[in-house]
Amino acid sequence: MIDTVALNPDRHVPGARRHPRAADTLHAEWLKFWSVRSTGWSTAMLFVLGAGLTTLVCATSAAWLASGEADESPASFITWGLFFAQITALALGTLIVTSEYGTGMIRATLSATPRRGAVLAAKAAVLTGTLLVAGVVTAFAGYLGGNWFLDREGIGIALSDDGVLRSMLGSGLYLAGLGLFAMAIGLLVRHTAAALSIGLALVFVVGNMAFLLPGTWGEWVAKLLPGNAGSGVATPVSFNPELLAPWTGFAVFTAEVAALLLAGWLVFRHRDA
Repeated sequence: MIDTVALNPDRHVPGARRHPRAADTLHAEWLKFWSVRSTGWSTAMLFVLGAGLTTLVCATSAAWLASGEADESPASFITWGLFFAQITALALGTLIVTSEYGTGMIRATLSATPRRGAVLAAKAAVLTGTLLVAGVVTAFAGYLGGNWFLDREGIGIALSDDGVLRSMLGSGLYLAGLGLFAMAIGLLVRHTAAALSIGLALVFVVGNMAFLLPGTWGEWVAKLLPGNAGSGVATPVSFNPELLAPWTGFAVFTAEVAALLLAGWLVFRHRDA
C-alpha cells in the first residue's frame, strides 16, 4: 500500500499535531503584545517623554545656548528626551516576557508553540520592530519641535549636520536594543518588578556611578556598561566626551545584548514554564 502521508508530508492528518508556522507565531505574539493596555500606554509615554521633553528643554535652553555662555553644543539637546524614554523601552522589554509568567499564560503559549526558540524569536521581532519605529518617529518629532526653538535663536541644527541623521536612526536602534536587553533579564528573572529594577539600576544607577571608579580600569568599566556604550549612537554630540565613539559603543552594546539574550534563551529552553 502506498503511504500517501509520506508522499505528501504537508497533508494534515486528523488528530495529528501541527507546529504553527513562523508567521503564525509572529502574529500570535503581535496580538498578545498589543492586546494589553500597558503596551499602548508605554508607547505613548515613550513618545511624550522623548519628543515632549526634547522640545521643552530646547525651548528653555535656546537663549542660553545662543548667548555663548554654555559649554554644551546645541546638538547635544536635540535628542535629550530620549534619556527618559529609555525607561519605557526597558518596561516594554520586561513586560513582553514577565507578564506571561505573572498570569500563567506562558504555559498556553508553549503548549500552542512547543518550539521555544520560535516563541523567543517572535517576541524579539515584535519588540524590536515596535521600539525601532517608535524610537525613530519620536527622535524626528523631538528634532522638529526642539529645532524650531533653536532656529529662532539662530543656532538651528540641520539634518545634514554631522551626526544628526545618525542620531535619529540611532535612537530607534538604541531603544530596540534596550528592549531586548530588558527582555533577556526578564527571561532570567521571570518577575516584572525584579527584572525592571535590575534593568533600570544597570542603565541609570550603575552606569553613572561607574564613572566615579578610580583609574583607567574604572574609566573602561564605565564606558563598557550597556547604557553608556549604547547611548552615544542616539545623540549627535554626547554630553560625556569620555564615552566610546557612537558606532563603536553600539557594537559593544549589541554584543552585550546578544550575550545576555543567549543566556536567557538557554534558561528559557531548559527551564519549566
